[in-house]
Amino acid sequence: MMKNLIVFFFFAFLVTFSFEMKGQTYNTDKGRAEFLSKAALNEFTGVSDDLNGLLDFEKNSFDFFIDLNTLKTGIGLRDRHMRENYLETKKYPFAEFTGKINEQVKLEKGQSKLLNATGTFKIHGKEKNMVVPGKITWISDSEIQLEATFKILLSDYNIAIPSVIFYELSEEQTISIKANLKKKTVNTK
Repeated sequence: MMKNLIVFFFFAFLVTFSFEMKGQTYNTDKGRAEFLSKAALNEFTGVSDDLNGLLDFEKNSFDFFIDLNTLKTGIGLRDRHMRENYLETKKYPFAEFTGKINEQVKLEKGQSKLLNATGTFKIHGKEKNMVVPGKITWISDSEIQLEATFKILLSDYNIAIPSVIFYELSEEQTISIKANLKKKTVNTK
């Protein structure tokens, strides 16, 4: 009898404090995306708090995108030149990363899990396959946080590098994202 009671409480503990992400979908429209350009004479960041994203744990897939017109570097003229002359946002307004999560995700309360995502990063009309490491953290039963950092080369996407020293730009850009994603409720009507 005592053994059965212990097994019951152990099972109840696991159900209460652990949940499998499979079959659950999370999304955001207010994540943070940032790029860091670290050239010899000039370092600056561009930031947007309008990252959109979806994680579908049933399909083990994801899709994150950003309107490049929302990126701000802190200098309006630099922002305009970046959009018009280099990113060409009238023609290519979005950057997007889509793909699959390489492992099943199972989190316990307050736990974080490192994972790898394999997918395609698209910007400036070009695509490149890559593997991006990331971290998912359990926030609550209805919210998770995703963080990831990866590097791209501008030449891989045919993005020109300005030659003016004031706008000096590194060939390698470090991109970071951080987003709290809420569990998507299913409408049964």
